[in-house]
Amino acid sequence: MTIKANNVLITGAARRIGAAIASDFADNGWKVAVHYQSSKKEAFNLVENINESGGNAIAIYADLEKEDQAQYLIDEATQKLGTLTCLVNNASVFEFDSIDTATIDSWQHHLKTNLQAPFFLIQQFSKLLPTNMNGNVINLIDQRVWNLTPHFTSYTISKVGLWALTQSLALALAPRIRVNGVGPGPALPSPRQTNKQFKEQCVNTPLNRGTTPEEICQAVKFILSSPSMTGQMIALDGGQHLEWAKSTDSDTPAE
Repeated sequence: MTIKANNVLITGAARRIGAAIASDFADNGWKVAVHYQSSKKEAFNLVENINESGGNAIAIYADLEKEDQAQYLIDEATQKLGTLTCLVNNASVFEFDSIDTATIDSWQHHLKTNLQAPFFLIQQFSKLLPTNMNGNVINLIDQRVWNLTPHFTSYTISKVGLWALTQSLALALAPRIRVNGVGPGPALPSPRQTNKQFKEQCVNTPLNRGTTPEEICQAVKFILSSPSMTGQMIALDGGQHLEWAKSTDSDTPAE
């Protein structure tokens, strides 16, 4: 199904999965706002590549831990691109803590970026969407919300909250705005992993594989082209959410 081109804001879009999603939107004719915080160089390189390839992209800085930045980010993207009809909440903090090591700082660091910011971004997105237009919100969640573990405590709680938010706002914003999620499993090695550890993690899933940025982009396009879909999450994880694949190193919790 052909997807009607429009304007999209993607948070955390300078690198990794966010950059892949931004490039794919641009390849499909969308005007793209690339949000960044610490990855300024990567954001502007991505925007330059998109524009040189015939696309239309801009880069916008915002610190999503600050309360006023969500509204600013939506307003700035709207002013520069026009009315936004899609919001992709991809920006995420993913740092290790546990019941023994979590602090108020680690808790707030995860909850502000991974849950608070998406809520207020969606709130402002919905306020600015004209009443005669439909919109889409896609939240990048995590398969672990269906497969809880005792590791990465603050991160996990923030993503469980984002999954609940996805379902709640799907009801609150229907029928004009659909709200869905993608729950990746292993897609790219994390900064804590060697390539060998990442490959072992993928092999330990029921399908003996993880996902890829390209597959995640396909899921995003599927959501956009499925007008009856809302309040759902697509898990792309090789079946990881069906069973906890423990790390082969007993001292290193599974990602």
